[in-house]
Amino acid sequence: MSETSLRPRERYCLFETGLGTCGIAWSEAGVVRLQLPERTRERTAGRIRLGDRQEADVPPRAIGELIGQLVAYFAGQQVGLSGVAVDLSRVPAFHRSIYRALRKVGWGETATYGELARRAGAPGAARAVGQAMGRNPVPIIIPCHRVLAAGGRIGGFSAYGGALTKERLLALEGVHPSGTPPLPGLLHRAAR
Repeated sequence: MSETSLRPRERYCLFETGLGTCGIAWSEAGVVRLQLPERTRERTAGRIRLGDRQEADVPPRAIGELIGQLVAYFAGQQVGLSGVAVDLSRVPAFHRSIYRALRKVGWGETATYGELARRAGAPGAARAVGQAMGRNPVPIIIPCHRVLAAGGRIGGFSAYGGALTKERLLALEGVHPSGTPPLPGLLHRAAR
C-alpha cells in the first residue's frame, strides 16, 4: 500500500482577500496548507493543489468560518487563530516544537529567531528556526511573519513578495520593525 493511500484525503479551495487570492487545504485532522497569494490566481491554485488534493466546491463549515477569519485578517481586523486545528503530521518534530512556541506570539507582537529558539527549548538554534519558518505550511495561522531578525530587522520571508509581503502583514497588525517606515498605500491599517 502506498503512503498516499494511507493518508486521509486532502481537499482545497481558493478564496479572495484584500491581499489577493489565497488557497487553503485541509484533512480530517485540520489545516495542512495555507497558500498566500502568488503572482497570479493560477499560480496560487497550482501551489495549493500539489499532490493528490481535490478541489472542494464548498468547504466544511469549520473551514468556511476560518476563511471568513482570514479575510477579516487581511482586511486589517484583529483575529485570533491560535486555536485553529492544524495537521502537522508530516512536519519534523523540531519544527512542530517551534510552531507551537510561535503560535503563542500574538497579534501585533514579534519575536526574534533567537527568542523563539529559547521559547521552544532550543537555545542557540536560531538558524534552525529560520529554516522552520521557511518551511511553514500554514503561514498566518502559524504566524512566521512575526519572527524578526536580531535588532528588529525584517529578515527573510519565503512567500511570494518576500520581505515586502512580510512588511505588509506586520503593518496590518500595526507593527513597523525598526528602521522600516510604514508602507504607503496599504489597503487597511490595524486598529489603534
